[in-house]
Amino acid sequence: MNLAEGVQLVSLGLLSLTMIGAALGVVLIANVVYSAFLLGGTFISVAGIYLLLNGDFVATAQVLIYVGAVNVLILFAIMLVNKQQDFIPMPRSWVRKASTGVVCVGLFALLSTMVIATPWSLSPQPASAKGAIVEIGKHFFSDFLLPFELASILLLMALVGAVILARREFLPDEAATDLESVLTLPERPRELAGTSTPRSDG
Repeated sequence: MNLAEGVQLVSLGLLSLTMIGAALGVVLIANVVYSAFLLGGTFISVAGIYLLLNGDFVATAQVLIYVGAVNVLILFAIMLVNKQQDFIPMPRSWVRKASTGVVCVGLFALLSTMVIATPWSLSPQPASAKGAIVEIGKHFFSDFLLPFELASILLLMALVGAVILARREFLPDEAATDLESVLTLPERPRELAGTSTPRSDG
């Protein structure tokens, strides 16, 4: 093992540890702002691994799309919503946590099986950047056209949701309290609805 291979191996280990630690922080930290920043760290670590694999275009797309668009969109949505009250603990929350853990373990087992079962054949000559871009474009619009379009629809839904959350009317505390009390009350009785304060025509 020469110096270049050692540096690549150490860089791969550091990026992998950073990615795993940031991903664990995303799901374990209660503060959503810190989770969003750690999600950006996860995306950047993945881009670094792509660079080590000579995937320059994929790494650039990872930074531009996921870090520069998706993560910034999530941060804008969190900042604009400005949720001040804490999350209320829900009854039987352990059921959701257990089901989430089962799903995560199943996905990890599925991905691990795929990584082990896939024949990772290495080409003696690395492909050029232009050829890699052409091949990615061909696969996007032929073999992976449906997942590509579904991902674009998912991103559009996330954008619309962020815009809807951001376009909320500002209500003072008194008005918000009155509006909440009105909306939560049942239908007013007819005798109360018919009575009104007389106006003075003087």
